[in-house]
Amino acid sequence: MARWSPIERMLREQHGPLLVGVDEVGRGPLAGPVVACAVVMPPDRRAIAGVDDSKQLDASTREKLARRIMRNAMAVSLGAASAREIDRINIYHATVLAMRRAIARIEPRLGAAPHHVIVDGNRLRTLGVPHTAVVKGDAKCYAVACASIVAKVTRDRLMASLARRYDGYGWERNSGYGTPFHRLALVQRGLTPHHRRRFCMEEQMALLLEEELAVAEMQATEQEVSAFDSQQTIVDVAIEPVVFCDVATAETVADDESDPPHNPIDRHDDATDERSRSLDLPR
Repeated sequence: MARWSPIERMLREQHGPLLVGVDEVGRGPLAGPVVACAVVMPPDRRAIAGVDDSKQLDASTREKLARRIMRNAMAVSLGAASAREIDRINIYHATVLAMRRAIARIEPRLGAAPHHVIVDGNRLRTLGVPHTAVVKGDAKCYAVACASIVAKVTRDRLMASLARRYDGYGWERNSGYGTPFHRLALVQRGLTPHHRRRFCMEEQMALLLEEELAVAEMQATEQEVSAFDSQQTIVDVAIEPVVFCDVATAETVADDESDPPHNPIDRHDDATDERSRSLDLPR
């Protein structure tokens, strides 16, 4: 990309030069907040070379670009919704909440009201401000791509910091996403205050379903083998034993009313939410 898009040029003509690009990161992980970023890039400067959808860039490139964006932007702000808020109001509304927090902080940093907002994805009825929604906006709009990069770098740093406090889940590598290592750690260690309980329950149900399907497949195969054996009345046919993969049984994730003794998830106060919402911008 690395250039202002036709969409942005059109919106500048319609609304004015100060466009806010907004994007979020962290909708899908099992742990950690969803983080949104709002960025106003100077309209009279060329786009920063290399800026693109953050998902298309490696971590090192994102870090370098985030620093350049911070140096060149007219204003940058962040907003987040914690894992607890995600469980309480669902991921869709938590994402909108994070975006609203980021947008609300942009005007004081900019020193003036922005002219228009561009968001990645579909139109959001509850965003609270006039905006243009662009599907795959982080790959099509320069300002949105800048927001995508800063949001991704910020959240990755946050999860790496949390990994030092909650060792064994691999957050410094997986950023809270449901990798096999992270799933196994959930079974062995249980939940932390930064896990999304609803997401983890869905993950647990998927594991149990996989086990049930494997058991059903094993039983069906054994029945076929048994039926085949019963038909061999004259010639004794040797049948090679069938080896099945054992599916590990995951421990049930504790619900809100009953936490395991080793997993004091309810030892959580509003300070946790506040820490998730108070994020440091990349330097």
